[in-house]
Amino acid sequence: MSDPIGAASRLGAGAARPLGVDGPKTFTFEILRPEGAPSAGAGSFGDTISGFVNQVSSLENAAGSLRDRYLAGEQVEIHQVTAAAEEAGIALDLMVELRNKVLEAYRTLVNLQ
Repeated sequence: MSDPIGAASRLGAGAARPLGVDGPKTFTFEILRPEGAPSAGAGSFGDTISGFVNQVSSLENAAGSLRDRYLAGEQVEIHQVTAAAEEAGIALDLMVELRNKVLEAYRTLVNLQ
């Protein structure tokens, strides 16, 4: 089984590769800036979050593909299917927790004003 720390480090390294998937789903987020604000650089927060969401989606696609191949009777080991599903689940849990922390920080900032 994968651990959350291992999944997070693999996500950050861009190691997620879909296995036998037509292509990963990609999501685009438009971050609105106030007028006069500096433009987002190459390492902006929006780009980081967008990349993370795409990698989580890629892991879920890979797990679904392995599951479908296993159910179709192809030569796929059950432990590979289980490990891929667990890794995708851990990555999704991590993404949800990050979203919760960002929302909590936003609410704290709003309450300070």
